[in-house]
Amino acid sequence: MSLMVDHNPCARELVSAFGLQIRRTILSKCKRSFRWDSPKAAIISNFHLPMHSHEFKTRTSVEDIKRLRLITAIKTPYLPNGKFDLVAYDSLIQMQIANGVEGVVVGGTTGEGHLMSWDEHITLIAHTITCFGAILKVIGNTGRNSTREAIHAAEQGFAVGMHAALHINPYYGKTSMQGLLFHFESVLPIGPTIIYNVPSRTVQDIPPSVIYSIAENPNVAGVKECMGIDRIGEYVARGLTIWSGNDDECIDARWVSGKNGVISVASNLVPRLMQELMFKGANPSVCRKLSPLFDWLFSEPNPIGVNTALAQLGVIRPIFRLPYVPLPFEKRVSFVKIVETIGRENFVGEKDVQVLEDDDFILLSRS
Repeated sequence: MSLMVDHNPCARELVSAFGLQIRRTILSKCKRSFRWDSPKAAIISNFHLPMHSHEFKTRTSVEDIKRLRLITAIKTPYLPNGKFDLVAYDSLIQMQIANGVEGVVVGGTTGEGHLMSWDEHITLIAHTITCFGAILKVIGNTGRNSTREAIHAAEQGFAVGMHAALHINPYYGKTSMQGLLFHFESVLPIGPTIIYNVPSRTVQDIPPSVIYSIAENPNVAGVKECMGIDRIGEYVARGLTIWSGNDDECIDARWVSGKNGVISVASNLVPRLMQELMFKGANPSVCRKLSPLFDWLFSEPNPIGVNTALAQLGVIRPIFRLPYVPLPFEKRVSFVKIVETIGRENFVGEKDVQVLEDDDFILLSRS
């Protein structure tokens, strides 16, 4: 049979590569017609990984997530070779559990998920679920600038058993308000989700109009909000579940504005005191004690402060993945004084707090 390839580049390419005899009917499949559709018409329906009936029965409900008061944005420790120090990580989480923390965000800003490969990220979520998922709720940070990456990461996170996802709005390559809606509407069908609004990092506020629109989705557990007490109060009045994203505002937000709780950085260090503040009222003396710690922790962008503090407490090795570097020597001296004022017994770990010299720290540029 003669090959009809003379005027068909697609067929010539196939014949050249494979020596195939192609019928006229197969050649017709190589022809393509192109038609432009408007952006709205071109949106493809969501397709997510299938879930077996057993997985549906064992998955955490949105209501279970809404009940959480104290969630720690957990730190990820490293070994000198750049791999995760899972012994230190497990120990840190056990300290959280022992002091009343109800959930952890894995691979968030504090956990440096943005410095991880996706293999590392999903592996850490899976490890946390395997070891601690029966004791506390595991919320995987699967937010990304790219919607397709955010969808893929959320599918993988729920496939390994995480209880909820944390999704940020697309950063750097910012989109429109309509784009924000489409982004969140694309990831929400996958499972229970906390929306994270932190304009200081994304340089784009998620306005109330967007939050109210997506809050109608049954998978929205609530919002981690960093835009202050007034915004939190507005949401609480509308019946939304809100966690403060700022440790220095969490006390007023909890007991004045009536928000749900906090997703905390400071609870890596002082989980028992943070638990008291979220469950036992706005104790003025505890507030006064913790205020200098909050100021110190965020004197440089998170997670620089908490990384430095945990190293000084001997809970993790003094190892940083660049571009993060430890706080300067004077700040490390200040931290020792803060620990002494609050009381070493209120901090995680059992070793004496140390200043640490610059040479004690290892900075990893590749791992």
